[in-house]
Amino acid sequence: MNELRKLSITEMHDGLKRKDFSAVELVEAHISAVENEKLNAFVTKTPEIAIKAAKAADEHFSKQKSDMPLMGIPVGVKDLFCTKGIKTTACSKMLENFVPTYESTVSDLLLKSGAVMLGKLNMDEFAMGSANTNSYFGSVENVWARKSDGEKVVPGGSSGGSAASVAGFLCAGALGSDTGGSVRQPAAYCGVVGAKPTYGRCSRFGMIAFASSLDQAGVITRSVFDSALMLETICGYDSKDSTSSKRPVPKFSNSINGNVKGKRIGIPKEYRMDGISEEIVHHWEKVSSNLKENGAEVIDITLPHTKYAIPVYYLICSAEVSSNLARYDGVRYGFRADADTLEEMYSLTRAEGFGKEVKRRILIGAYALFSGHYNEYYEKAQCIRALIRNDFIKAFEKIDYILVPSAPTEAFGLNEKPDPLIMCINDVFTVPASLAGLPAISVPVGLSNEGLPLALQVIGNYYDEAGILNVANVIEQNCGRVIELHS
Repeated sequence: MNELRKLSITEMHDGLKRKDFSAVELVEAHISAVENEKLNAFVTKTPEIAIKAAKAADEHFSKQKSDMPLMGIPVGVKDLFCTKGIKTTACSKMLENFVPTYESTVSDLLLKSGAVMLGKLNMDEFAMGSANTNSYFGSVENVWARKSDGEKVVPGGSSGGSAASVAGFLCAGALGSDTGGSVRQPAAYCGVVGAKPTYGRCSRFGMIAFASSLDQAGVITRSVFDSALMLETICGYDSKDSTSSKRPVPKFSNSINGNVKGKRIGIPKEYRMDGISEEIVHHWEKVSSNLKENGAEVIDITLPHTKYAIPVYYLICSAEVSSNLARYDGVRYGFRADADTLEEMYSLTRAEGFGKEVKRRILIGAYALFSGHYNEYYEKAQCIRALIRNDFIKAFEKIDYILVPSAPTEAFGLNEKPDPLIMCINDVFTVPASLAGLPAISVPVGLSNEGLPLALQVIGNYYDEAGILNVANVIEQNCGRVIELHS
């Protein structure tokens, strides 16, 4: 049964079609692993719902040969997406007992495609963090450990539960969210694939808001092709989201042909910065050479405003957080503290209901939006964001794709307590694409001397998800699937 869990989504689908095994057998193998998992990847488990969905999938396969590639496939859903009748907490005390009365659009599309949800996945509280150590339900462990001392490492964040569950073969794929790298960075740390589409490709309806102008649903899988299958399922226009794009969604999986001949790959000089691991630079150069050998043209480019990306990102997202999280006041829903007056109830509810990192960002955001600072901070940050976006637009006039690291280093120790400012640097390579709203994918390229995954990121022009998936697939073919090296 364990062998079933190691199959890719495509292999699972083919096996189900051939009737090598049933959807119930496949799902039961995963349920058993989830029930005994030690990673703390799941915060809510739904075995009864999963078995019911698996039986429906088997019935579907018995009546017809399915062209639905996710039919009967076990998946996990980040606990940021509302799931009707199933607890959705954003891993915060504030929403510890919240049960939505409606389904998020992306999880609904996933379930309607026949995918089987095994449960809700752990994450940093309200998606704020890059190590999955900010969850009200405890930290998530990575499946990888340092070779030298055996120390456990973080899975990255905020979609740490999504990445760890896929890397740990607890599910075949997972829904995540990416605001500044929250799908790509944990995928990099866990040795799996993480893809974020263009802003607006996926509906944000039913996705608990962090920073609305940056939030975007994404997927984590063990292969690039599997990411294509999941992405083409969850992308599409939704009238319930005013930022949703009406642009038709192509079948991304059909565009993966292994051909990058004539494609122009940009290498931005600004990403060769202090603090980047020499091992990552080595893989960056090696993959660039491999792409050249496959017929691509590698070109040096400049993205001059990259150095401002981190402060701009944290100003904008903190400002949007302070607005979005104002709704949690103990009146309508969520945690409510006992108090004698209304004012005291507001204050105590937010003081006790939010974790340290969430409160820190709310305070930063409130300060940035204060009338005396609005022009100086928030407005200026939005102006620089436009410059960062224009840098990319100008670059894409001369190139087709950009190749950069996903993170500056390998994953750090689970018991290390980095300064919040140091934690911000984890997102230095992922934040620019988020600020510009561009599609990007993280793909593993090898292991460090400590035996930990290293990854590179392919960034594409607007709505070119098919293109970045194809380039990432070529990288995967050259480097192999790193997760298969995990014993």
